[in-house]
Amino acid sequence: MKAHELRDLSIAELEARMKDEMETLQKLYFNKAVAGQVESPAVIKNHRKELARLRTIISEKKRAEQIEVKA
Repeated sequence: MKAHELRDLSIAELEARMKDEMETLQKLYFNKAVAGQVESPAVIKNHRKELARLRTIISEKKRAEQIEVKA
């Protein structure tokens, strides 16, 4: 998903997606360790980027909530 599409989701939905991405990434790392190879190394890279994108957007939303509460 693109970042602008993710920004439309709630924090709970983003955290659920982040959990799914982490589980998928863990499975990919496990398969790489056991089998010694992955279908495509780019798959791991893409999941890592998606996870970073999710973490960034979650922190942006939480920071925005804190600013609204203080104001």
